[in-house]
Amino acid sequence: MSLVGLVVVSHSARLAEGVVEVAAQMAPDVAVLAAGGTADGGIGTDLDAVSAALTSADAGAGVVLLYDLGSARMVAEMAVELLADPDRAALVDAPLVEGAVAAAVAAQGGGDLTGVAAAARTALTTTDGPSAAAELQQAPRTEEVPVLGRFRLTNDIGLHARPAALLARTLAGLDASVTVRFGGRAADATSVLALMSLGARGGDEIEVSAVGPRAQEALGRVAELVERDFDD
Repeated sequence: MSLVGLVVVSHSARLAEGVVEVAAQMAPDVAVLAAGGTADGGIGTDLDAVSAALTSADAGAGVVLLYDLGSARMVAEMAVELLADPDRAALVDAPLVEGAVAAAVAAQGGGDLTGVAAAARTALTTTDGPSAAAELQQAPRTEEVPVLGRFRLTNDIGLHARPAALLARTLAGLDASVTVRFGGRAADATSVLALMSLGARGGDEIEVSAVGPRAQEALGRVAELVERDFDD
């Protein structure tokens, strides 16, 4: 199955490459490419570089583009307009790092172009732990009895970066709603940024609750990842 690709457009080659380095760790099978700086290595953007990255990142499912400053958006728009089918690309106004991470995880999970773009757009709202908890508390109540579990994180870095992405990918698409709680905060277990915002480190204990037809399986998947130390 082809996965949606990502292109990071920035005025700085180093900035674009750094964002790509972070996002690519979350999604090892997704084409995440940088298009930063001018052709001579200066600060600015280059249409040819963006167009080339856009073509290379498209494995058949389309490409999401993120950018840093206004003129980078204009260059990205031009690159999209030059495509034979501009509908194969989505230009997203999102926080660059958070948006790239959220989009990469969504793409790795098999999301389509619309879904990956939406993940990038809503990335900023998932970084605030208290807000996430409030949203969960305000969600319509279900009569289902949740399956609960408590897990001690024994990997060194806890639910940060790659482990959070691995957990989110493992639960993506599963017919269950899974919530992770730590320190009075709550996070949707399929959102890598929300999981990271909990700040759970190695040695901390998290509570996981799941509801839905495959709730027990979801809890089992979490237990397996914890037991494996998230493959660290």
